[in-house]
Amino acid sequence: MFVLDDSVKLGPTASCKCQKSVKEVSTSVKSHEIVCYLRLDMHKTTYFLFRSVICLLVFVDLTSCSNDHDTFSETAKVALREAGHQLLLANNDSTSLVQPVVVIDELKYQLSFERPLAIEPDSLVTIIKSSFQKAELPSHYITELVRCEDVAVAYSYLIREQEARGIVPCQGRVLPKACYTVSVRFTKAPAPATANTALVYIPALGFAAILAFVYFRKSQSGPHAKNENYIALGSFKFYPEQNKLHKSETEINLSRKECELLVLFSEKPNEVIQRETLMKKVWEDHGVIVGRSLDTYISKLRKKLQGDETIKLTNVHGVGYKLEIR
Repeated sequence: MFVLDDSVKLGPTASCKCQKSVKEVSTSVKSHEIVCYLRLDMHKTTYFLFRSVICLLVFVDLTSCSNDHDTFSETAKVALREAGHQLLLANNDSTSLVQPVVVIDELKYQLSFERPLAIEPDSLVTIIKSSFQKAELPSHYITELVRCEDVAVAYSYLIREQEARGIVPCQGRVLPKACYTVSVRFTKAPAPATANTALVYIPALGFAAILAFVYFRKSQSGPHAKNENYIALGSFKFYPEQNKLHKSETEINLSRKECELLVLFSEKPNEVIQRETLMKKVWEDHGVIVGRSLDTYISKLRKKLQGDETIKLTNVHGVGYKLEIR
């Protein structure tokens, strides 16, 4: 055992113990760095996976919307061509062609014919309604029958889901044989096909919820952790295992000796701890006592605790030190 001032060299025994202590500290620091790195890596990985799931959901939503619209448009065109075919058959015409359906806008479609035809409003209403029902298209639409020669509306009607609310005028009258186009505008946008997308959404949302929970838990155990392994010292949270003090969002690093001293004081708050006791537990147990080191570390601790007026590290002259907590 050697009691030395800062200028005195260490003997061989103390030197060996110091080297051993340094190795232990080095190993501890490396282990701590590895743990911190793994935590940070897991934190980043969880965040990346969470963002990936959100991006996937947005992509699926946009894709499904696009697919829904494309499917609706194709279905509407097929149903209108079928209605056109039935209108030609009602005119005893089985040879002329139904022209390609023209998409005017997102909800409006136009049907035209190769040859003139006569149209009975009752048949027009029934044929289009039947064709749309088979295709499971929305039952809210306005139909206009337009003459080709002057682009005048020769006949129109409104269909709603409840038949009593629809408007179908001039039934029973036959429109003379002429060139007509049939224009249909859906007054309600088609409902999205959620049956298939739900198979993607439900598992993805569940996975996203799990990742969000994991991410939240990881964030709670980060450097500003809400870790419960701390000692409350006034407004400070003292983490002995991390050699740190936290106050609000401020993090204060402690040296190993500062941490060991603060542990002793926190075990006996408002009690005087003799100078010899502090020297023995912090320095003598490692085989070395350095003169005036205790006073130096006490002074450093005072500065780091000065952010809270309810905590005071006082010197009891001739006896030792006391951590006063009001």
